[in-house]
Amino acid sequence: MYIRDFWLESYGEGEPVVFFHGFTGSAQTWQFIRELIPDRQLIFVDLPGHGKTNAKVDSLEECCHQLQKVFRQLKVELFDLVGYSMGGRTALTFVSLYPDMIRSLLLESASPGLANDVERETRFQKDLELASFIRSHSLDEFVEKWENIPLFVSQKQLPESVQQMVRLERLSHTREGLAMSLESMGTGKMASCWKMLGQIEMPVLLLAGEWDNKFININQEMLKLMPNSEYKLIEQAGHAIHVEQSRIFGTIVEEFINKRRSSNDSRMDK
Repeated sequence: MYIRDFWLESYGEGEPVVFFHGFTGSAQTWQFIRELIPDRQLIFVDLPGHGKTNAKVDSLEECCHQLQKVFRQLKVELFDLVGYSMGGRTALTFVSLYPDMIRSLLLESASPGLANDVERETRFQKDLELASFIRSHSLDEFVEKWENIPLFVSQKQLPESVQQMVRLERLSHTREGLAMSLESMGTGKMASCWKMLGQIEMPVLLLAGEWDNKFININQEMLKLMPNSEYKLIEQAGHAIHVEQSRIFGTIVEEFINKRRSSNDSRMDK
């Protein structure tokens, strides 16, 4: 369904769980989880520049302001939030702006951005260079380049059918959409969320794959700063845990949400 130029897919009934995909992903990323979490309303969002969403934004903050209006219109005012990579950065930004809307937060291979201004500017220039590459090359050439970066090397071990599924999803976007996403929502453009981590009071689960050393280190630093957080290292997985260990990922999401609900029920009984 379209709401305010955002494409959302909603499945099931019960307490809502919202999912934000990563760069070159879409709502399709999360289809596997429907059978693993049958007793919730699952809401998959195409973020700007991806899938069927037509909304244009110039920052993560604007994206989140627009999404807040989307959720209000959908009458979803309190939900659990799951974010992967770029979607995790979007989720953290959303929490910084609208903490009262989030019951719990699950971050898969995500970061709070770059705290150092110099590093952020350097990364922004790299994001602009990649956006320029996307505009000046075919989508096939970009996807070939993207799927061969070190971050995704562990996906080469996946069955060819799974690799092809991921490749087709990456090819489903437009060059202009992906370039715009990098320019407006890339790590280099993102305002750092490091200083607000200590203010996040809802339950948080941090996930990193055992072959993703960069995000292992980031998650361990985040864990120290977030008062109500826990961290899980997922074996036999790299950056895209939900792709490389989809059933384990689905089970972890369901257990985390159920644990949060059980904890809330216990407090209400007292």
